[in-house]
Amino acid sequence: MNDDFVFVDEMVPGIRWDAKYATWDNFTGKPVDGYLANRIAGTRALCAALGRAQEQAVSLGFGLLLWDGYRPQRAVDCFLRWSRQPEDGRTKPRHYPNIDRTEMFEQGYVAAKSGHSRGGTVDLTLYHLATGELALMGGGHDLMDPVSHHGAQGITEAESRNRRRLCSIMEDAGFVRYDHEWWHYTLRDEPYPDTYFDFPIMPAAGSRAA
Repeated sequence: MNDDFVFVDEMVPGIRWDAKYATWDNFTGKPVDGYLANRIAGTRALCAALGRAQEQAVSLGFGLLLWDGYRPQRAVDCFLRWSRQPEDGRTKPRHYPNIDRTEMFEQGYVAAKSGHSRGGTVDLTLYHLATGELALMGGGHDLMDPVSHHGAQGITEAESRNRRRLCSIMEDAGFVRYDHEWWHYTLRDEPYPDTYFDFPIMPAAGSRAA
């Protein structure tokens, strides 16, 4: 990796992760180009900010679960190719029930140039430290629908409260929210605001790919 990029779990003790795009559990229905290990990477600045967020979350009885961090440009290009393929219906009910896959980009749910590729953006949620259960948020990761927007109608008060809690934690730690996706946050002061990296996420030396 670039010298300023590291695995988040090595810099933020106790953080949990499930790198969705390294698995079959994502809107494309298979592992995505560039994700050769189930790890979350990002810049050192991202990790420092996540460390602050983790401390505040713990003080409230929560932990952070990461779904994505640094995203190689080749993965974004893979999303573009996938969006042009015929619909097979495998992931549509869960991830984009009310739009066509070709609309993901124009409606702002997927970008041809993503902040993730700059190393300063993260997708995440909260979980309860006491039980390990995910906090209810009114929809899962990459649900491309208005219900995922901040301030969305149609979710419970508990779900809305958890979204606000996550937003407060992240903004206090130096992140800016993305209004279309309750799970998506970008560093306010990114170290590489104009650079889109394309190195793959590789297994650590001596380990196997996920």
